[in-house]
Formats: sequence, structure tokens, C-alpha cells
Amino acid sequence: MLKIDNLLQMKVGVWLDKKMAIVVTLYNGELSLNTILSNIEHFHVHGGSGTRLKGGPQDVVQDSKYLEREKHQLKKYFNDIISEIKEANGIVLFGPAEMREKLYKEIAQNHTDLKAKIKDVVKTDSMTKRQVKAWVKAFFKSTNQSI
Repeated sequence: MLKIDNLLQMKVGVWLDKKMAIVVTLYNGELSLNTILSNIEHFHVHGGSGTRLKGGPQDVVQDSKYLEREKHQLKKYFNDIISEIKEANGIVLFGPAEMREKLYKEIAQNHTDLKAKIKDVVKTDSMTKRQVKAWVKAFFKSTNQSI
């Protein structure tokens, strides 16, 4: 009976970076994949205009405006991912860069019920969708997650 119950558990792996998240769901022996685009703008702040005169007037760049916009876009991105994984019984977050850590921090601070379902947060390289699927299957098989 334990083997059947284990198959009915929803296990989710989320590979993410700043551009997109690939959500792999294992449920009832079936594997599905969903891609969530971040829509986070890439800001190029070059500085204000100025004069050639030393000590001349300078326009100040509003860095805080860009950072605030990015923060809101990041929050929406994370909420999109969280709404996709909230029904899971076991979750693994992985990927390059620091996005996986930021998502974990968001979950830990604002979604404590979901935090208990996170099995691991792993640094990995960039991967193709096929590699992501294989990685998630291998993770849950090797860790023998009987959630």
C-alpha cells in the first residue's frame, strides 16, 4: 500500500533563473512540465547627463526607481511559481545564480506551510528542459522521497 500512496504524492522540481522557471511535476507516475517566464526587465543604468566642465551640473539617475520596479517584478514572478507548486507534497528548488535562494527566502518568510515541503535547494548549471526532467526524476528516486 505504501508504494501506491507514494505514487499519488505530487512531487515538484523547480529549475529557475532570472529569465524563467521550469516546473516539473511528478504525479501518479506521470511527468509534466510547465515554463513560467519571469518578465523581469534588464535595466541598463548608464548615469545621468552632465557637462564637460569640472563641477558642472549633473542629472542624478534614479536607481531606486529601477530597483523598486525590479523588486515588484520579482515578487510577481515568485507568486506565479508558488501558485504552480502550492499543491505539492515535496519540492526541490535548483538552478544557477541566486534566484533559487531568493525564492526559498520568499517561501520561508511568507509561505511557511510550503517551506516544510521543500526537500532541498541545490546549485546546478544551466540545463535543457530534457535535462531538467531527468534531474527531477533522479532526485526524487535517489533520495527515495516517501513524502
